[in-house]
Amino acid sequence: MHLRNWQQKIIDEFPLILSQYQKFILKAPTGAGKTILTSEIIERFYKDKKIIVLCHRLVLLEQLEATLSKKHNVKKLVAADAGRAFEDYDILLSTNMRAKEMLADAISKADLVIVDEAHRVSPNGVAYKRIIDNFNTCGKDGAHFMGLTASPERNTNDQRDQLNLAFDAIIDCANINDLIEEGVLVQPRYRAHFVHDLELNNIDTSSGDFPVTKLAPAIIKSSMIDYATWSYNEERERVSGKPISAWFCSDVSVANSTLERIQSFGINAALITAGTPIKERMQLLSQHENGEIEAMVSVGVLAEGWDNPHCNIIVHLRPTLSKVLWGQSVGRGLRSAPGKTSCVIIDVSSNWSTFGPVEKLKWNLWSNRRSNMKFSNRFNWIGQQHDDEDNSETYLLCKNELENKRRCSHIYKKDAYENDTCPVCNTYAATDIYKELKLDSTLNENGLHQLFFTRIPKVYEEMNLSIWESLGSTAWKTATDQERVFLSFCMAFSEVSGDETDSETDYWEQALAAEARIRAYIVKNKFKIKKQEDFDLNLIADGMLEGKRIRTLQAHYGISLCGTTLSTHSPRENERKYQKSIKIAERIAMLGCSSQDNLPYFKA
Repeated sequence: MHLRNWQQKIIDEFPLILSQYQKFILKAPTGAGKTILTSEIIERFYKDKKIIVLCHRLVLLEQLEATLSKKHNVKKLVAADAGRAFEDYDILLSTNMRAKEMLADAISKADLVIVDEAHRVSPNGVAYKRIIDNFNTCGKDGAHFMGLTASPERNTNDQRDQLNLAFDAIIDCANINDLIEEGVLVQPRYRAHFVHDLELNNIDTSSGDFPVTKLAPAIIKSSMIDYATWSYNEERERVSGKPISAWFCSDVSVANSTLERIQSFGINAALITAGTPIKERMQLLSQHENGEIEAMVSVGVLAEGWDNPHCNIIVHLRPTLSKVLWGQSVGRGLRSAPGKTSCVIIDVSSNWSTFGPVEKLKWNLWSNRRSNMKFSNRFNWIGQQHDDEDNSETYLLCKNELENKRRCSHIYKKDAYENDTCPVCNTYAATDIYKELKLDSTLNENGLHQLFFTRIPKVYEEMNLSIWESLGSTAWKTATDQERVFLSFCMAFSEVSGDETDSETDYWEQALAAEARIRAYIVKNKFKIKKQEDFDLNLIADGMLEGKRIRTLQAHYGISLCGTTLSTHSPRENERKYQKSIKIAERIAMLGCSSQDNLPYFKA
């Protein structure tokens, strides 16, 4: 089998990965070829061994069965199955976890458990929790638990439902930009419009995302569908080859309204939902792939497990706080095909301005409570670009009124076009998004970064180190929980490696090693930190400024730690140490620290 460069690299490194990690995720973009890699891993390293493959969608199961059945004896598990596992087959495929006894028996015998779309693994959910617990307690010696996904992150506020409780590491396999250069994927071309009459501010997002029952009426009431079809009618004339599009909607009511509007232009379109019978669904998808159906409108179906390399336009009509949903859906259009040079991403949901381009998304096995709430600011990513100290970028919002009395509302980068004219309507009637919306109203990561690297050297230079360096034990002993979080940040900056890392896995190895040493210090000295509701960057800033929450003793001792490190390391090392220290302090604040700690990397 001919393997792509990234696939061959993982195959070459796989023995080392197995020796280092028991439970890990292989991360590669949508369309990179994870299914082929899985087949090759089984063939090279698990021939005639026992394997379980779990996935949550029937479409995914059918794809895996077709690939793996060519060389292996495969069985699809059904709810009614009972008895002993692996009687006359080597690979057990399942979307159904209700056959509890057979799955439990299979896990005790399996050499490898594979979970497709691993971002779906819920360590606190009934089904996957049982699988994970069985593997941890009854799994075969030397067995491995391997996840596959393009987006290893959970969109949840539940700290018991984080991926780092199921997996130990993320293995970076390939990134979108590298695969574009290799011709495996095509370049996304974003066309983003801000729909000014879509009212989302009053929708309760405490559940972690916009509830569909509230979101759908707001979409239909707005001009979102008008913007989507207007943009699509222009872009379908510009793509190379026949336009083939996928439309992502929040619910059936929005999808039906969208379908009617598309068809009113004489475009052949169809609707597919989770309720569409599987036979009909497969037929519609086949017609879409061969071009009989130009526009496929979907609700909760196409974001995962669907592959049509000829799709060259993605239309996003679902505002979300989920980076996973945004990344998965856009990635569906990036597969390469003959004659396909790019994929147009029409976003009328403000997801592009919220999360940024999918090729720049970053993922974590762990996220703090309400970390996704920052995405309630529908210009979150644009604000970050403006505040970037090294590469500040300004974005403009076109307010030109079109013939239909609607504003253009296209979002584009300043200085990217001649005289800053809008590339959609070819006029200049733009406003600076950052200035108009005052996106810098609260302290953000860039603001704290600037404060840290200017304030610490100034205070450190004036300190009597012989006094402050001797007060560490007293500072920790008399500190409040918030002050101990601040001291954890300072200790992390002193402890964590500033070495350059080649992958996300190496990055987190360094961070977690330092975090473990800090936790060991806290536990050894019989201190503790209660679990915090939030991690507030202002807390670290308060310590830098000797403010109201961090008292003088703790502030100055912490600054002495940071200042000593700053003065003995290079700027590049200090930058890397700072970034890791923020994440370490956040983890300690959100998880707490005590003699009861039982984490994969630290057991008190």
